[in-house]
Amino acid sequence: QVQLVESGGGSVQAGGSLRLSCAASAYPARQDSWLCMGWFHQAPGKEREGVATIYTRGGYTTYVDSVKGRFTISQDNAKNSMYLQMNSLKVEDTGVYYCAAVYSPNARSCVITRNYDYWGQGTEVTVSS
Repeated sequence: QVQLVESGGGSVQAGGSLRLSCAASAYPARQDSWLCMGWFHQAPGKEREGVATIYTRGGYTTYVDSVKGRFTISQDNAKNSMYLQMNSLKVEDTGVYYCAAVYSPNARSCVITRNYDYWGQGTEVTVSS
């Protein structure tokens, strides 16, 4: 079982920055599987969608097109933590951001939202114009 706790949400004006953090409980190693970890965004009245993912083996990252060049996902394995640096925030970035994780033998599973088994409670981000 992997427990995830997000923090760092808040209210900013458009163009501003926030850094989200996701603290993971110590997770047991599995043979031939490593964690995919990701950030997911749910805007008001919309479905949850993937924003950025990272494969803990090798640090391979993916981003949805709308955040490329603005957001950066990173990990600190020593701290069992993952981060999302969000710059040049837009009003449409408003919503709840969730941290999630799943064990996978490869990085391909990281981009499929329904694959994720473990979810945090979410942290709210509000971007005003």
